[in-house]
Amino acid sequence: MDPSFTAEQDEIRRTLRELLHERSGPHDLRAALDTPAGHDPALWTALAGQLGLPGLALPEEYGGVGCPVTDLALACEETGRALTPSPLLATGVLAAPALLALGADAQRRTLLPRLASGALTATLAVPAPALSTALALTRGNDGDWAGGGRAGGVQARRVGGEWRLYGEAAQVLDGHSAGLLLVAAHTGGFVRSRILLFLVRGDADGVVRARQTALDATRPQGRIQLRDVAADLLGDGEGQDVPAALARLGDSAAAVLACEAVGAADRALERTVEYVGQREQFGRVIGSFQAVQHRLADVYVQVQAARSAAYYAAWATGRGERVGGLALAQALQALRTAAGEAVQLHGGIGFTWEHDAHLYFKRAAGDELLFGPVHRLRARAAETARLFERKEVAV
Repeated sequence: MDPSFTAEQDEIRRTLRELLHERSGPHDLRAALDTPAGHDPALWTALAGQLGLPGLALPEEYGGVGCPVTDLALACEETGRALTPSPLLATGVLAAPALLALGADAQRRTLLPRLASGALTATLAVPAPALSTALALTRGNDGDWAGGGRAGGVQARRVGGEWRLYGEAAQVLDGHSAGLLLVAAHTGGFVRSRILLFLVRGDADGVVRARQTALDATRPQGRIQLRDVAADLLGDGEGQDVPAALARLGDSAAAVLACEAVGAADRALERTVEYVGQREQFGRVIGSFQAVQHRLADVYVQVQAARSAAYYAAWATGRGERVGGLALAQALQALRTAAGEAVQLHGGIGFTWEHDAHLYFKRAAGDELLFGPVHRLRARAAETARLFERKEVAV
């Protein structure tokens, strides 16, 4: 692995940081959260239409840029620093790769260029709280997380040669605003039980959507009800191993999320260091106290270790090595620690609504709710690596 960045990657980071500094400051962020969609449409147009972020990792034949996942991860590190609410995660990290992996050629050629340009947003809709299971981040996804033929989840059946969906999915990223839904549904009953993915227009007849109140407001979420909705099967459905494809998607998504969390942790630490260098107590700036220095040094070590793990995971994704979940665990732990120290060391203002420290803490907690707590991410990584399997030791 070459740890240095290319000139193009450095340019992506520089351009994106400048844009977000100018158009996604604290006041812009809070204004965006109050919009119906939960993000700034004008900023999304700039991120997608001008910088092409949703299509960074898509092939050029489908309107993308053709970059490796590493470039998308580095871009998300910058959006993570600013806690920028946007459809990038749902569209470019989850939905577009799933469509690329499982879609029929006609579906790819019709939809992927629109996703790459930002003209169309999309999301992966699975029943709550099964997103981490569907992506195989906290456990194997070979169970009945999509409904299992029982009440709950989403069911699919054929009626007169047409697929119809019925059920509900909650805590769906941008589920209330995405133009295209990739819905995971259970089909086949108990005898031929299968999980398949279906394409549903966000404004299709029978689709009822509402924005949900989320712990992390910078990750807008929606509840989707499907009431006998007509849907198109993603791909041909024959011979498709949807759980295996989602597991591969989960690993690459985890690597990108790890970089995003590292960006947020780094910015939280940065702001805390700035503050303790200005705040005075007992006639001295509090950053001069050894106890404060030691605490922030520990955070710095955690953030740098998490950054190394995240970069390696993004690089390894293109080489078939699955370490995204472990990198995500490291990054979320670093973010929680950095955000916690930010709240405490900012003292009387650190826990107030007006200050941004709580937004970083909520990002860490919210991501653990969506993608799995740290201990389960690590347990799944150990299970996948067969770390604790009993082996005979030669004496």
